Amino acid sequence: MTPEVIGTWILIGGFLVLIALRVPIVFAVGISTVAAFFYLDIPMMMVVTNIVKGVNSFSLMAIPFFILAGEVMSAGSISERLFKLAKSLVGQFRGGLAHVNVLGSMFFGGISGSPVADVSSLGVIEIPIMEKDGYDLDFSAGITMASSVEGLLIPPSHNMIIYAMAAGSVSIAKLFLAGMIPGILLGLFLMIFCYIVSVKRNYPKGDRFSFKVMAAAFVDSFFGICTVIIIMVGVLTGLFTATESAAIAVVWATLVTFVIYRELPVKEMWNILDRALGTLSIIMVIMGVSSAFGWLLAYLKVPEMIINGILGFTSNRILILVLINIILLFLGMIMDMSSIIIITTPILLPIAVSIGMDPIQFGVMMILNLGIGLITPPVGAVLFVTSGITGLKIERLAKCMLPFYLVMVGALLAITYIPAISMAVPNWLYP
Repeated sequence: MTPEVIGTWILIGGFLVLIALRVPIVFAVGISTVAAFFYLDIPMMMVVTNIVKGVNSFSLMAIPFFILAGEVMSAGSISERLFKLAKSLVGQFRGGLAHVNVLGSMFFGGISGSPVADVSSLGVIEIPIMEKDGYDLDFSAGITMASSVEGLLIPPSHNMIIYAMAAGSVSIAKLFLAGMIPGILLGLFLMIFCYIVSVKRNYPKGDRFSFKVMAAAFVDSFFGICTVIIIMVGVLTGLFTATESAAIAVVWATLVTFVIYRELPVKEMWNILDRALGTLSIIMVIMGVSSAFGWLLAYLKVPEMIINGILGFTSNRILILVLINIILLFLGMIMDMSSIIIITTPILLPIAVSIGMDPIQFGVMMILNLGIGLITPPVGAVLFVTSGITGLKIERLAKCMLPFYLVMVGALLAITYIPAISMAVPNWLYP
C-alpha cells in the first residue's frame, strides 16, 4: 500500500476507532489528524495553520453574538411569553397543547437557533403542563424534542453560517430565507401528526380562540419577536452584515431582558456570559480541529474517491440523494453537528451539485438531516437534556421518538426532492 492509502486508514480508521471507544469528538478528530500528519511527515505547523484558518473568518464572528443573544433571551421570560402567544393561536384545537408546543418552538427557534436551548427553556414549561392536562409523558417529551429541530431551519441559525463558510461563496441571506418554508413545513407535519394522535387518544382541547387574548399575548411578546425581525431585516436589506446584525441583536436582547421586561437581575449576566462562552468554546475548538482534518482529507484526495465511488455505484439522482442522506443521518448519530458540516460539505456538496441540486437547497437538507441526529442516540444532545427534565431514561426517550422520526424523515424527503420548498423564497427575493 502507498503512504497515502496508509495515511487515509490512520486518519479515518483511527477516528472511527476513537469514536467507538467513546472518546470526545474533538479529541477523536484531533488525535487521528495529528497521527496521520506524523505518518505522512507533513510539518506540524500545517496543523496549527489549518486550525487557525478554520476559525479566522469575519463571518464566523456572527456565531458568538447569535449564541449570546439566544442565551440572553433564554434566561429571561421570553420563552413563557412565546408559549402564551402560541397557546392563544392554536390552543383551541384537539390536542391544543401539542400544537402549542410545535408553534412555540417555531417562535423560540427563530430567536435561539438551538434545539438544546429550545428544550431547556420551553421543555421545562411545556412538558409538565401537558402531563398535568392528561397527555402521556412519552408523547409530551417526544413532541418537545421533535419540534426543537425547527430552530435549526428557521432563521437565524448559526449552523447555517458554518455551512456557508464550509461551502464557500454561499449567501447567508439566501440560506436564512431558504430555511423559512422548510421550518414551517416541518412544524405542519408535526402538527398533523399531533392531531391524529390526539384524536386517537382523546387528548383535550384548549380554550376557544379569543382575539383579545391573542392580541394581549402578541403585545406582551412583541419585543422578544423583534429580535428576529432586526436580524432578518438587517441581513436581507443589506443594511447589516450577518455579523453586525447579530451584534445588534445582542444589544437589543439585553435591553429587552434587563430594561424592558426587568424580570432578571443584572448580575445574572455573568452566568449568561459563562454559558455562552462554554458553548462557543466547544464550537470553535471543534471547527478548528475539523478544519485541519478536512484539509488532510483533501490532501489525501478522499473526497474524490468518495465522489467517484458514489457516482460509480449509481448515476440515478434519486438513489444518490438517498445515499447522501443515509451518510448524513449515520454521522449525525455519532458526531457533533459542527464537525460534520465542516468535514462533509466539501465532500458531499460537489456530488449534489453534479446532479443538479442547488448549494442552498443542499444546505437546508443537511441542516435538517443533522438536526434529526441531535435527537437520535447514542450522542443526541437533546435526548440527554430531555432526560434531565423528565427523568426518563435515554432508551425510553429513543423508543417514544420512533413515530416522530418517521414524520421528520418524511419532511426531509420532501425538502430533498422538491427544490421549490427551499428555493421559492430566495429565488423570489433574489431573482
